[in-house]
Parts: sequence; C-alpha cells; structure tokens
Amino acid sequence: MKHNPKAQAQDGSSPTSRKPRSVLVTGGAGFIGSNFVHYLLRSDPDIRVVTLDALTYAGSLENLQNLPDPARHNFVQGDIADRALLDQLFAEHAFDTVVHFAAETHVDRSIHDPGVFVQTNVLGTFSLLEAARKAWLVDKTLPLEQARFHHVSTDEVFGTLTREEPPFEERTPYQPRSPYAASKASSDHFVRAYHITYGLPVSISNCSNNYGPRQFPEKLIPLMVLNALNGKPLPVYGDGMQIRDWLYVDDHCEAIWQVVTRGQVGETYCVGGDNQPPNIEIVRTICQIMDELLPRSPWAPHERLISYVADRPGHDRRYDINIAKIRDELGWQPKHSLKQGLRDTVAWYLEHPEWVQTITRNSDYSSWVQKNYMNRKG
Repeated sequence: MKHNPKAQAQDGSSPTSRKPRSVLVTGGAGFIGSNFVHYLLRSDPDIRVVTLDALTYAGSLENLQNLPDPARHNFVQGDIADRALLDQLFAEHAFDTVVHFAAETHVDRSIHDPGVFVQTNVLGTFSLLEAARKAWLVDKTLPLEQARFHHVSTDEVFGTLTREEPPFEERTPYQPRSPYAASKASSDHFVRAYHITYGLPVSISNCSNNYGPRQFPEKLIPLMVLNALNGKPLPVYGDGMQIRDWLYVDDHCEAIWQVVTRGQVGETYCVGGDNQPPNIEIVRTICQIMDELLPRSPWAPHERLISYVADRPGHDRRYDINIAKIRDELGWQPKHSLKQGLRDTVAWYLEHPEWVQTITRNSDYSSWVQKNYMNRKG
C-alpha cells in the first residue's frame, strides 16, 4: 500500500525504518502467526524467519505449507516457557526481532480452563521477555537500536463499550472481563514494564477481531462457513447483536510489520478494520456468500440453518477501535472492505478442503464444538 508521506510520530518527526534480518515468530503455526510468516517471506527476500510453536490444538503445520522461499524458514516445535530452548535459539540465530503471537486466545476456553491461559499468556510471555533481555541487554548480541520485541495483543483488554461510548484507543484504561482478556492485559503490562525498567526495546499492538484464511474453526466466521458447508446449525449467541470490529488478517500482518519496522519504541498502536456490524449481520452475509458460491447446495438458502443459542457468560456487548494513531504516524489503514474480506475468506475455505479435513479430524475440535455450541439451548 502507499503510505502517507505526511505521517509523523507523536513528537512531530518522521518515523525511521528498521531493517530486520533475523526474526523469531512465536505462535507462527497458528492463525495470525502463520499468515504473518507467509507475509514476511513474501514481502522481504532477505529476511530469515524462525517459527516457534508448541503445536497445541490451534497450531498446525498445515498452516505453513506452500511458504514463499521455504529455505529462509525454520520451524521449531517448542514451548515459549522453555527458557533453555529460547536461550539456545537466540544464540543460534542472533534474532534482531521477536514478533510474539503465541497465546491461548479463545474466550470460551478461558472460561472453562483459565489456568492454561495464565501459563501461556502470562508466564510464557515473561519467559520470552527474559530471553530477549539476556540476549540483547546482558550478552549484547547486537546493537540495541537494531533490536525490537513486538507483542501482539487484543482490544479485549479494554473491556466492553455501550453504544454511546467512543471507540477504544491507546489511552483507554484496561478493564478485562474474561480470563483470556485478563491474561493478555497482564502480558501487556509485563512488556511495558520491561521497557520502562530495563530499557528493552518493545512495541505493542492491540487488534480487533481477525478473520481470514487458516483460522481454527472454533471462532465465529470459520465455524459458520464449515457448518453451513455441511448443513449443520449455525449457532448464534444470544440475540446476535454483539458488535465487533472485523480486521482481515493480511491487513493486520501489514500493520504489525509497519509497527515493527517504523513504529516508535515503547509505543502502543491500536489496529482495526474500521467496521462494526453486529454478529448476526456477519452470519447472514456469510450465508449469502455461500448461496452465491454454492448455488446447488442442498442447504441453500443457508440462513435457514441459523440457530440462536444461550449467550456466553459475561459476553462483551460492543468493541470498536480507533486507528487514528497508526494511520497518522505510519500511514497504515486497512485495504480490505468487510464484504470483500468475507468473500475471500469463504472462498479460501471452499478451495482448501484438505486443510479443512486435516483440522476438523482433530478429536479436540469435534468435542469442543459439541461441548461449547451444540449443547447450548436458546
């Protein structure tokens, strides 16, 4: 995309560019992380990427198939809480950049088992920060101005909004309302503390709801696509009028890289898709796209599959996010309209049946969908 030539940092200066060469991507076999790995290798022919992923239920090597120039990519299966492994990787690859995606991310799962979220999202982030601090500040493996630790977070740390309240922004106070959001808020605070206390060069981005290719089908959009494809009920929480800002994953990847290469150290940037339809509108749009792409489907019109189920406990009613800072400072804004992004997403799932089969054969997926959606009553 073309960046705003007048984009300026908060102090009025023009943002300067870093040129990363060795990047550690944690959680790079998951949804956003794998799309980011594809984006990096496609965008920069000189960069080398190491993906570290524990390959829990939402991570899959299927997501890292058909990488651009795979010779520049190494995959390591491991846990971000494993300090010995992290120290070894930093020593072997001399990372100048860490982009930290690895996290448990599903709110419903955090309600059922919050301990896993504390272990990965809080303690795992702490372990990664310690490894970066040792490499860059203690061992001094490279000039500090060449280093960057970027932490990918969520707008859910800010809580919920009424219809009248202004969108979330970087200065919005934290008010997490689920174990997932609380764990991400804690990790955000740790990242900031390591910058203030130790001088670790960090940045943070808080994003809205992502969607696009390779998303594990426990989340709203891929779940609706795959259920509609198979004639299964489309479970909609409550009245379906919960509002989210929807961000196409490729746009998010570009925003992250702009922050990593041009954003100011110690700063936070809110990233969103600049649209806020209610969830039921998202589901109906997916049904319409399915009707268009699969006109001979025995389940068309797919809207008849919509089934309202009991709402999630403590379900946040509205999210909205102000992207003025990243737009004005770095010249970034989303490229994809919601309609086009949804069409591209549905088409990707229809065009990749092997990926769908591999993911949905996972026994964890089947049991989770049954437990969390199909056993609910409206």
